[in-house]
Amino acid sequence: MQNFNYHQHTYRCGHADLNMTDEDYIQEYVKMGFKQIAFTDHCPEKNRIDKRQNMRMEYQEKDDYLNSIKYLKEKYADKIKIESGYEIEYLPGEEENLRELKDETDKIILGQHFVYDDNKNLKIICLNRTQKFTDIELNRYAEYIVKAMEFDIIDIVAHPDIFMYARNEFGNIERKISNMICKSAEKYNIPLEINLNDIFKNTYYENRKINNLPIEQQRNKLRNVIYPCKEFWEVVSNYNIKVLYGIDVHHRGQIQLFNELVQMANEVIGSKTIAKLNLIEKEI
Repeated sequence: MQNFNYHQHTYRCGHADLNMTDEDYIQEYVKMGFKQIAFTDHCPEKNRIDKRQNMRMEYQEKDDYLNSIKYLKEKYADKIKIESGYEIEYLPGEEENLRELKDETDKIILGQHFVYDDNKNLKIICLNRTQKFTDIELNRYAEYIVKAMEFDIIDIVAHPDIFMYARNEFGNIERKISNMICKSAEKYNIPLEINLNDIFKNTYYENRKINNLPIEQQRNKLRNVIYPCKEFWEVVSNYNIKVLYGIDVHHRGQIQLFNELVQMANEVIGSKTIAKLNLIEKEI
């Protein structure tokens, strides 16, 4: 079983648990026997483009974030390997600023939550499903991911199937852009992440706290899960691509549910597809 996680947020992004310190998370990982983790909070923007509140740390919080990770890395060196990083979005024209974030950290994961529309306004993947991508915008989503891989700044593509929140069904265009992402991931040897957060939010996490229902009862709620998307991972299984799980931690207690969330993710994707995926167990 995977004993590392490279998708970890902090209170600085504004939508994670405000009562959890960086060290609180580390202590949960140590209790669970994890050997390596990376903090990859939503990156600050030098040029403020995403103007939504409580979506990412402020640029002036960057030093505090990196210093906290450095302190924890030294304090827990004999128990767990800790790395610094960010979750970024790729946008044309921001390459220099993204390179700066890359140069000062250990891990960069790409979580593409938006694209530019034809008027260069942000078109955002809304988790309440109120805003849909056109076919052109969906194609742009894949193009941005491919560009980020080509630019050589990312180590992992997080939740590559999150685009399904902006679409009604998985059809020909969805299959086409899935193949675009997979071809590039295979070419540049960049792992894709099976993200566990949508499963967590639809099962164990209710009214901003974790319920104690057994996994048998949690399974009944999997019909509401948008990603992982079974059809997307069927496409991935046809390529030689490294695959890993990402907890996408925002809340207290989420880390302790790792094994259960992986089990349910595998059930959503299907055992035949899981068996074909190149799941990695060694830290990267």
